[in-house]
Amino acid sequence: MKQPASEAQQGGPDAAPADAAPVPLTKPAGRTPGGSGGRPPLGLRLDFRTLSLLGVLAALIVVGGITKPDQFLDTSNLQLVLTQASIIGVVTVGMTFVITSGGIDLSVGAIVALASVWATTLATQEYGFAGILFTAIIVGLACGLVNGVLIAYGGMAPFIATLAIMASARGLALQITDGNTQVVTLESVLDLGSRDSYILGVPPLVIIFAAVTVIGWLLLNRTTFGRRTVAVGGNAEATRLAGIDVRRQRLYLYLLSGLCCGIAAFMLIVLSGSGQNTNGNLYELDAIAAAIIGGTLLSGGRGTIVGSVLGVLIFTTITNIFALNNLQSDVQQIAKGAIIVAAVLVQRRTARNGEG
Repeated sequence: MKQPASEAQQGGPDAAPADAAPVPLTKPAGRTPGGSGGRPPLGLRLDFRTLSLLGVLAALIVVGGITKPDQFLDTSNLQLVLTQASIIGVVTVGMTFVITSGGIDLSVGAIVALASVWATTLATQEYGFAGILFTAIIVGLACGLVNGVLIAYGGMAPFIATLAIMASARGLALQITDGNTQVVTLESVLDLGSRDSYILGVPPLVIIFAAVTVIGWLLLNRTTFGRRTVAVGGNAEATRLAGIDVRRQRLYLYLLSGLCCGIAAFMLIVLSGSGQNTNGNLYELDAIAAAIIGGTLLSGGRGTIVGSVLGVLIFTTITNIFALNNLQSDVQQIAKGAIIVAAVLVQRRTARNGEG
């Protein structure tokens, strides 16, 4: 069987990163990105996109420093921003993989809620720190498995399947808690969120987020799994004809998303010291928005972990600035919406320029 270009080039120096536009499976040998047709090198396009996001983030920091210099630039506030970004950031890493493959996951917020309440029941807390962590991850994986089976092998549209899981997971979380907050009493879990556990001034949750980000970047850009993810999002039928099991790949991607939700649920438990059925509210929208403004194509075929992380930091910084300036949440949502629209318009223009 003829080996697909995305597989054959995986060890070569000219292999295209997944943070760029997908390499077609039928791409002629010897052709390199930017080598013909007057197109700019993909690496330069990535740098421009990343620098643009860094510029937006820097501008927000300047605004925060000007409007509330004593509060915004305080070390405690910056630690808070990073900690808040860490939880939704882990979810966004998983979402980036799913969107890159041409899918969508509307259930991530509900999975975080279900995993957090299941991991904080009295029965679970009897097993200590490991019991809470293990339960949160297993629940996340189980929900991801259901999503993956329904979509990859059941033939359901990702929007419908994940919407159904979102409703079911929220309902089950409410049933478990009966609408009450489940307080964590384990000192080993609570201590992880205290200032005494900071490492060189960095909260442990931020370190977890950094580790997930690095692993996600390596997985998407330096492994066969990442190249297959990009290929499935670029052209699923061509990928299937090239000998790649598209259904299995999609199953793995939703398992990965569920795993990230389980990790985020544990982080949320550490931060809040409790489990609630309202946890993770609107996480799906924040994760999708962060991935999109970061440069991941909603139609699939291109994904960027670095861009998604910057998108999370931008949204979290906006939220913090609005909170410090006592601005209403509706204005904040308008600002976020405007940023999303601008990001999509930039993506469309970039795509047209690349095609021309």
